Amino acid sequence: MKHREAEVPRLTVIGTGYLGATHAICMAALGFEVLGVDVDRHKIGRLASGEVPFFEPGLPELLTKALDSGRLRFTTSYAEAADFGDVHFLCVGTPQLPGSDAADLTYVDDAVRSLAPLLRRRALVVGKSTVPVGTARRLTGVVQDLAPAGADVELAWNPEFLREGFAVDDTMRPDRLVFGVASGWADERLRAAFKPLLDLGTPVVRTDLATAELVKVAANSFLATKISYINAMAEVCEAVGADVKDLADALALDDRIGGRFLRPGLGFGGGCLPKDIRAFAHRAEEIGVGHAVSFLRQVDEINRRRRARTVDLVREALGGDLAGRRIAVWGAAFKPNSDDVRDAPALDVARTMHGLGGDVRVYDPAALDNARRAFPELRYGDSAFDVAGNADVVVLLTEWSDFREVRPEALAQVVRHKRMVDGRHALDAAQWRAAGWEYRALGRS
Repeated sequence: MKHREAEVPRLTVIGTGYLGATHAICMAALGFEVLGVDVDRHKIGRLASGEVPFFEPGLPELLTKALDSGRLRFTTSYAEAADFGDVHFLCVGTPQLPGSDAADLTYVDDAVRSLAPLLRRRALVVGKSTVPVGTARRLTGVVQDLAPAGADVELAWNPEFLREGFAVDDTMRPDRLVFGVASGWADERLRAAFKPLLDLGTPVVRTDLATAELVKVAANSFLATKISYINAMAEVCEAVGADVKDLADALALDDRIGGRFLRPGLGFGGGCLPKDIRAFAHRAEEIGVGHAVSFLRQVDEINRRRRARTVDLVREALGGDLAGRRIAVWGAAFKPNSDDVRDAPALDVARTMHGLGGDVRVYDPAALDNARRAFPELRYGDSAFDVAGNADVVVLLTEWSDFREVRPEALAQVVRHKRMVDGRHALDAAQWRAAGWEYRALGRS
């Protein structure tokens, strides 16, 4: 009988949140037998019935096809997972630890300690979660100590680079794969688990465990730095009467710099960049190289200031006082094509304006349910025009295409005053001003 290692591996995905559910569904769509595992029975039930529990374009259709094919199943049983899988992907969350900048590894440790004692044959455990450097080395010891198969169970790290709103494409057609491995066998197993993507010519970086862990946090730190850099320039532009959008456009034409992530505005949020740069700085300090990434503290601070400055713009537009003024907020998710409101700049600004006495009403095309749960004190509406009814100012805080397509002449028919604060530089300033609107944006006169 042919040995299992020479065959297409069967995959388990531990954790079926955003990363795990996406990975499980897409790997099944690529032709693998996949078992999704989670301790949350409600979440497992929804996925098994064909319901994706979050907003991600294209994923519901893929889930239906994967379930219909019989290649994708879900379970709450680690014993079933251990018996089924040859390659086990760890996709659980690593949120910020309460009261600290450090990453909370509780879910990672719990998953490993639940799975490892059940591994009785050779298998590969592959971390995809974003973790502090050194975690993989520590977990290797934990896995091999607890697993009946001992050293026959190896651990690898394969960081994810998903962009919310584009996760299907990023999984099915990634720009690179990083394999952090400790042996040729682990590399071979990962190559077998990603064969359809390798056949498409996807570049692979094979490296050690520590480097693989660092790739993700280094990438996120670089992006956060670029975003905060142009927002720091916005502060300078405001001080001297310059235009940060023109500045960004000029910088983008330099091929050493490029225009991606060089968009001035409200700054970054979500469940990744803010907590990842804080955890990276914290870990660097733990291992004695905090000075090397101390600039990340300033990156974080610049990003936080953008939220306060956006509130200032609204206050200035309203003559210095928000109390009793009707404020339409366009956007709740931390970015378009997502319903994720974790550390969402839009909701942070909306809540601040509400606290200052503003009559704030919020609309978002996908994130309203999550926003209501997170901020029940705010008022919400059914459309961009609904919340703009009799508004003293409209504040665009998430750059959904729906908002870009609004005609200023049409919106003028429902507002009380034609004032627009564009927190994302998403609109054509000349078009709105030509239609008689008072238009303001961060870093622009």
